[in-house]
Amino acid sequence: MERGEKCIDANCVSMATADPANPGIIRTIGRALRHRNYRLFFAGQLVSLVGTFLTQAATVWLVYRLTGDAWLLGVVGFAGQIPMFVLSPFAGVWADRVQRRNFIVVTQSLSGLQSLGLFFIAYFYGNNAHIAVPSLITLAVIQGIVNAFDMPARQAFLVEMVTDRNDLANAIALNSTMVHGARLIGPATAGLLIAWVGESVCFLIDSISYIAVIAALLAMIIPRRTPRPPRSVLLELKEGLVYVWSFEPIRVLLILMAILSLTGMPALSILMPIFGAHFGGPAYGPQTFGFLGTASGLGALVGAIYLASRKTVLGLGRLIAIAAVIFGLAAVGFSQSTHLWLSLMVLPIAGWAMIVNFASANTILQTLADDDKRGRVMSFFSMAFVGMTPFGNLLAGFAAKHMTPASLPPFIGATRAVLIAGILSVCAALLYILKLPALRRIIRPIYVQKGILPQMAHGLAAADQLTDAGE
Repeated sequence: MERGEKCIDANCVSMATADPANPGIIRTIGRALRHRNYRLFFAGQLVSLVGTFLTQAATVWLVYRLTGDAWLLGVVGFAGQIPMFVLSPFAGVWADRVQRRNFIVVTQSLSGLQSLGLFFIAYFYGNNAHIAVPSLITLAVIQGIVNAFDMPARQAFLVEMVTDRNDLANAIALNSTMVHGARLIGPATAGLLIAWVGESVCFLIDSISYIAVIAALLAMIIPRRTPRPPRSVLLELKEGLVYVWSFEPIRVLLILMAILSLTGMPALSILMPIFGAHFGGPAYGPQTFGFLGTASGLGALVGAIYLASRKTVLGLGRLIAIAAVIFGLAAVGFSQSTHLWLSLMVLPIAGWAMIVNFASANTILQTLADDDKRGRVMSFFSMAFVGMTPFGNLLAGFAAKHMTPASLPPFIGATRAVLIAGILSVCAALLYILKLPALRRIIRPIYVQKGILPQMAHGLAAADQLTDAGE
């Protein structure tokens, strides 16, 4: 046993000390990187994610350039994410059955081929809306199907890469840091590439970037999991659904994530080309669109680094409540902005709040879920956080189009759609706050049992910690 650890009731838990052996802030932020498999994953995924954000930005810009239709922006977003809503529960069953590393290699390879398909469509038909738009929608559906199986498997795979559960929350936060570090680079780079060489190059770079994460996965040394005796997929799906719905902390978190994903988050993402075109004009629309995405990514990156610097999961429940309110208020503020500089100041706040919500809920679910049901729990999380987004995309696109008065630019309807989404997000946050005290009473004993809350000196010190804990 290493210094700074104590064993209580057969559970080893990390104990922060005041001696020189206590790690500094940099080591605290990056402590999950001491696991070789996670280091490989982090490096490969970081390269791939930059390409992913290139593709996301290029896709919505290409659709808006060809059609100028806010509704079609919502349709493309819906097509890419509705498979997550439909297939995620079944994908979670598979994630609990298969060798996850091999499964993810397959899904990442398919994603690379899908991006290559986007490249060919944009290169040969980038000025033909009648061919390009239906093709983009079809490829978005294909990528959505792949993502529906890939996301729960990757979420559950974390516990195989990070074998020390005390580092799991840090690994989840580092994942968010990685995602939003890439998000900081991707949209701005996409805006420049679109302006200089067109959308097709973004898709080609993304396709090539998948080589990095596939190589990292193949280089890992992962113990083979003992397969469970095969049972009916529907039976296992029902078992997971009953588990999720009957466990109130998981149920409440999933409902909150679903509401935020239906309202605020789609409005601030799928409608962004309209704001970019409005603030940037015909000459600088792509670049402005990229800068808006980067501004949101900057805030998200700061939020992810903050979460990675935390040494405990305690207080995450309260943090979710604060971040949910801030996110809604930021969306309201963005909707009322008529100046680019003000919008660029508000978006980082929204980005910070969004990632704090997502990563904190992810961490709590990962720490609460039983090991044999983690894949299914994370599939329902994917269904709530990502699977509800397509409906939000449709609603945002529909609202933006139909709340724009005749003869006025789409910007007017987009601002109204974002305003309503922000108000609904604040209402959802307030409902969650009302449930928070009851959730704490349920979660605390579970954290004590799992060693996440250390019990010291006959439990007295643990009682002191529990007084202020906010799971």
